Amino acid sequence: MTATTEKPKEEPLLEKLGPGLITGAADDDPSGIAAYSQGGAQFGYSLLWTLFLTYPLMVGIQLVSARIGRVSGYGLAGNMRRHYPAPILYGLVGLLLVANAINIGADLSAMADAFALLIGGPRHAYIVVIGLLCVVLQVFISYVRYVRVLKWLTLSLFAYVGVVFTVEIPWAEVLRGALVPGLSLKAEYVTTVVAIFGTTISPYLFFWQASQECEELRAVKADKPLHNHPEQAIPHMRRMKLDTVIGMAFSNLIAFFIMLTTAATLHAHGVTDIQSSAQAAEALRPLAGRFAFLLFSMGIIGTGLLAVPILAGSSAFALAETFRWRRGLHLTPLRGARFYGVIAISTLIGVALAFSDIDPIRALYWAAVVNGVISAPIMVAMMFMSANPKVMGEFVIGTRLKVLGWVATAVMAAAVTVMFLQLLF
Repeated sequence: MTATTEKPKEEPLLEKLGPGLITGAADDDPSGIAAYSQGGAQFGYSLLWTLFLTYPLMVGIQLVSARIGRVSGYGLAGNMRRHYPAPILYGLVGLLLVANAINIGADLSAMADAFALLIGGPRHAYIVVIGLLCVVLQVFISYVRYVRVLKWLTLSLFAYVGVVFTVEIPWAEVLRGALVPGLSLKAEYVTTVVAIFGTTISPYLFFWQASQECEELRAVKADKPLHNHPEQAIPHMRRMKLDTVIGMAFSNLIAFFIMLTTAATLHAHGVTDIQSSAQAAEALRPLAGRFAFLLFSMGIIGTGLLAVPILAGSSAFALAETFRWRRGLHLTPLRGARFYGVIAISTLIGVALAFSDIDPIRALYWAAVVNGVISAPIMVAMMFMSANPKVMGEFVIGTRLKVLGWVATAVMAAAVTVMFLQLLF
């Protein structure tokens, strides 16, 4: 009788997806929806090409961040603390905290506006309730269960796929706008392109994905940092690549549909000035019907519930690694008091900003400026870390990923340069 060996069961696709999928979905937050909506409303289909350009750049730089976390066992701030001077670490993390707080405030405002559009009622009450819900989910739900919640929330983004099927689309124009860049040197066009790049490639996404790879190590006892356990590399490298490729494709696909919807409805009817995601939803109602309006509004709420905890969480991971605090969503509230305190305070500051008289559009603009300014140096630091054997051991990145990462860094540096030139002139 011959012994037979059973093949290990193939893990379901959804189980293989985690940090990359959630990070990609969080990229389409209400602030991002506003940027994509403005692009579609103001310029029609002529900016669709930007999402094809940013996709490989997103994959490259997010895969770099994921590998740094999984190989070293530390997030980005932890590695910066170990390998870079303290002033650089404090400066970059400080700017990240400011940008994240402003983004949280803008996202809470957009979600509250969407609730008010859907069911009426006081927007300030919605801001408080949503803020509390986001904090409670992170503090009192275990990491494994919390990741499942976030995965299900990514499904809310399919609302924007549904909207496309409620309107008439001139597919020939769409194909031309997607494949042939309609370049222009007009200030409004350049600003919108920079906003799309800044929205798509954001620092909080780098910090979050690297930190979540570290969280995955804690969630599965058998998994160890690859730096010290290279025998575990093959399945994890494959999983990270698949996770990131699919997550970023999902992110850009949804952004594509948002821009496509607003181009086919708002731009086609002469509505070219959209300043917020809620305004885009309201403008859709008379042009595309109530169903499209409902889908668009519910998408804003779903993406906000996904993005706000990730913005606050990326701040908490960065600050905790900077000062060597206990960190992680697996901690009890008592053991992780300082870590969860950062999440709560970040969200509270966002609530206060949403309550204030600060113009949310100006707030978003300056958040984009700060994100753009810190993206390039953080990406430079990441690229050097990913090629450093002291950080990555034998898993320093290969030539193809290195080229892709440096191209993404160069594009962001160019975007920052354009932004500063526009500020100065």
